[in-house]
Amino acid sequence: MNPNKTYRTITREQFLFHEMRITASLMVKGLCDDEIVDAIYNENLYQYPTMKMVKNITKVCLARLHTLDSEKLVDMIVNDSSDTAKQVCLYAMIKQYRLVYDFMIGVIGEKYRLKDMSYSKMDINVFFTRLQEQNSEVAKWSDSSIQKMKQVLTKILVINRYLDSTKSTQLNSVLIDLELKKILEARNEKKILSAFNCFE
Repeated sequence: MNPNKTYRTITREQFLFHEMRITASLMVKGLCDDEIVDAIYNENLYQYPTMKMVKNITKVCLARLHTLDSEKLVDMIVNDSSDTAKQVCLYAMIKQYRLVYDFMIGVIGEKYRLKDMSYSKMDINVFFTRLQEQNSEVAKWSDSSIQKMKQVLTKILVINRYLDSTKSTQLNSVLIDLELKKILEARNEKKILSAFNCFE
C-alpha cells in the first residue's frame, strides 16, 4: 500500500512513540477505537499536563496503527524491544505520510543505496526545495511550517538512531528487525526496505 498521495503536514503530530505504545497496548487487549479514545482521555494515560490534544493525538495513533494492517506489527510495538517497536512505528509513518515516505526513501534510502553515509542540513533543504518545485501543494506551505517539518523529520532520524544527534553529520548503519523485514518482503515493499538500509 502506498502512502496517501497528498502531502499532509506533520507539524503537530511528531513521532509519538510513547503514545503509540500505550494506544497499541489497548488495541492488543481488544478494545475498539472509541473505547481506546475514552480510556486514554478519562484516565489520562498519556499523562499530558492538559487534556486539550489528547483525543486528537489518540486518533492520530489509531490511524497509524490501522495503517499497519497487522495484529503482529501492533503486538511488536507493545511487546518487542524499544528499538524494534520504534522501527514499526516509523514504518507506520512511512505508510501513512507521503512526506515521510518520500524523505526516508528518496533521501535516506538513496544514501544507503549509494553507501553515502554523510548527512547535513543541505540534504533536507534540497529535499524540500525539490518538493516545492515539483508540487504546487507543497509550494504553498509557509517557511515556518517547512522549518517545523524539517525539525520533525530530523527528530525521527535521531529517535530511530539514524543520527546520534540533530547536529550529526554522519548516518549510522541501521539494522532492520528480522520479523519486520519478513513482513515487508511478504508485502513486496522493497522501496520501503531501502529506508531501513536493507537491499537483500
